[in-house]
Amino acid sequence: MGTRKKVHAYVRVKPTDDFAHEMIQYGDDNKTIDIHLKKDTRRGVVNNQQTDWSFKLDGVLHDASQDLVYETVAKDVVSQAFDGYNGTIMCYGQTGAGKTYTMTGATENYKHRGILPRALQQIFKMIEERPTHAITVRVSYLEIYNESLFDLLSTLPYVGPSVTPMTIVENTQGVFIKGLSVHLTSQEEDAFSLLFEGETNRIIASHTMNKNSSRSHCIFTIYMEAHSRTLSDEKYITSKINLVDLAGSERLGKSGSEGQVLKEATYINKSLSFLEQAIIALGDQKRDHIPFRQCKLTHALKDSLGGNCNMVLVTNIYGEAAQLEETLSSLRFASRMKLVTTEPAINEKYDAERMVKNLEKELALLKQELAIHDSLANRTLVNYDPMDEIQIAEINSQVRRYLEGTLDEIDIINLRQIQEVFNQFRVVLSQQEQELESALRRKYTLIDKNDFAAISAVQKAGLMDVDGHLVGEPDGQGFGLGVAPFSTKSGKKSKSRKTFKEQFRPGTPPCKSVAFEDFKNERGSEINRIFKENKSILNERRKRASETTQRINAIKREIDMTKEALNFQKSLREKQGEYENKGLMIIDEEEFLLILKLKDLKKQYRTEYQDLRDLRAEIQYCQHLVDQCRHRLLTEFDIWYNESFFVPEDLQVALKSGGSIRPGMMPLSRIVSLGEDDQDKFGQLQQTMLPEGPDSVSFYNAKVKTEQKHNYLKTMMGLQQAHRK
Repeated sequence: MGTRKKVHAYVRVKPTDDFAHEMIQYGDDNKTIDIHLKKDTRRGVVNNQQTDWSFKLDGVLHDASQDLVYETVAKDVVSQAFDGYNGTIMCYGQTGAGKTYTMTGATENYKHRGILPRALQQIFKMIEERPTHAITVRVSYLEIYNESLFDLLSTLPYVGPSVTPMTIVENTQGVFIKGLSVHLTSQEEDAFSLLFEGETNRIIASHTMNKNSSRSHCIFTIYMEAHSRTLSDEKYITSKINLVDLAGSERLGKSGSEGQVLKEATYINKSLSFLEQAIIALGDQKRDHIPFRQCKLTHALKDSLGGNCNMVLVTNIYGEAAQLEETLSSLRFASRMKLVTTEPAINEKYDAERMVKNLEKELALLKQELAIHDSLANRTLVNYDPMDEIQIAEINSQVRRYLEGTLDEIDIINLRQIQEVFNQFRVVLSQQEQELESALRRKYTLIDKNDFAAISAVQKAGLMDVDGHLVGEPDGQGFGLGVAPFSTKSGKKSKSRKTFKEQFRPGTPPCKSVAFEDFKNERGSEINRIFKENKSILNERRKRASETTQRINAIKREIDMTKEALNFQKSLREKQGEYENKGLMIIDEEEFLLILKLKDLKKQYRTEYQDLRDLRAEIQYCQHLVDQCRHRLLTEFDIWYNESFFVPEDLQVALKSGGSIRPGMMPLSRIVSLGEDDQDKFGQLQQTMLPEGPDSVSFYNAKVKTEQKHNYLKTMMGLQQAHRK
């Protein structure tokens, strides 16, 4: 395990024009924050009210930019995740204090992006800087709303809503959410798209303290797995980063919440209270039990709170005098969090496939070493490989002859042969028992003496008397009971299958799986054909790459064996004495042939390895083509399906043959509203923003695609409602 370390706690003060300079002061070290509260004169002359507090933290972020916040808080946590350390970054504070802005930022502006998108960007940059490792990235997005778990990425078309509710499950590897979808992301833009998709589905509400208040706790988790590209390295590391955006605590008197918002605030305050109780228990070294299971939030964060991870807390506070009581409460929470210790450790695992290959290689080397020892000891050639069918049959014959008495003894060769001899004794014994039982059954009727039901049935049939003796012998004939095969009645013809469109009434759309098969055979047949051809080429390249890999491994094994033999020859030459002629070492013919063989094998290895690299490049390109075809096939199917079954009658005119718009030319939303094209907006946005931020392409591209998708879905829902009316 790793060494224990304290949780890092930072405070970020929300910028305001009405900052309480007399009540809130910062230390020179930029790590201390002092709070001074004026005494309440209404309590009288004798007044023991505390008026001064001082909080020592890891840093105070006042008037700090998003860049500085990320560099201070999150950069090291993300970097250490590549070394196998888990990490958690949590934003806590009063409602409206800037938690979501700190964690997610303003998705409309690239410069104002928060910790979460910057972490994704750093991860993919560091992946590019590590070509020696194959690193996979997966993400999930969990929402805890009113003590219920929701998957914010369940709206994606390939996920769909879960039938069973999600649950929090614990095992030896930690805590995980059963039913939560986890998505593979191969590039930065895909990760941003998933982030924006989840952000769109979050639950927000408005009250007097915050116009867009988050009404739920959200946990965005990034899972990483890094494998070395060196085939001999069987270890690999895993890590995960939890980015937690907590809902804000509320004083109901100040927020003015009512109805559903009031109910949400009650759940939020309750879960934050349980979180604080868990933090207090973790900070007390005398406590044995930590109440993690009091609410879904603490249970889901059990691994993060005092577990195997680097933990960082960002406490967001107001700088105004009116919010001083809530500010004090948030700072107390941060102080308690600093008392909590975690024990980060590298998450190392072993690749079973690579481990087997390494063990096979080691086994081959040990066999070679045994062969050398046998040769040096003048032993006869001993085979240490598993026995084949011919050798097993020979041992079986020896065992039978030994039992019959025609063979006096069986020669012992090695341990494997001894084990097989005993095994064949068991086989022969079992066969003899079966032969004996079969012979008895052919001649007699065998009944188990303990089977009273069978004995009673035989006695009733008159085949056995009361003393248990058989009355007569069976003639050896009998019959069996079975099930007669079904047969179709003659004269009836099978009903002809209806066509695809005849199976559904007008206005009743078919299920998408049935419609998709019909689409692939008709409208999308050409794309489907290209998709299958590309996939066939991809599979052929993969097969060739697998065969090439096997040849490379075989050549590598032969190289190792040749090196061993060459070293053996050199050691013999050194023992027997070396001969030189005019300064040149004289070697025998066998050693010379081994050197030539090794040179030739290395040449073959380089050639095959270059072929493998070329094949991998082709596989990557073919995979890209397959993904493109799959995406196009699914996109055009969605357009065809919606146009075929959801377009109202008053819009069918625009889609008729000969019209200005044909099915498949554009999404259905364009038929309803042909406004400014989103791609034009994105082009204009690139022209204005790229000079200032060249890394922002993926960010804005994902943002525009997410907006396009949700605009399309909104239009589709409106059309479906109009169609029902």
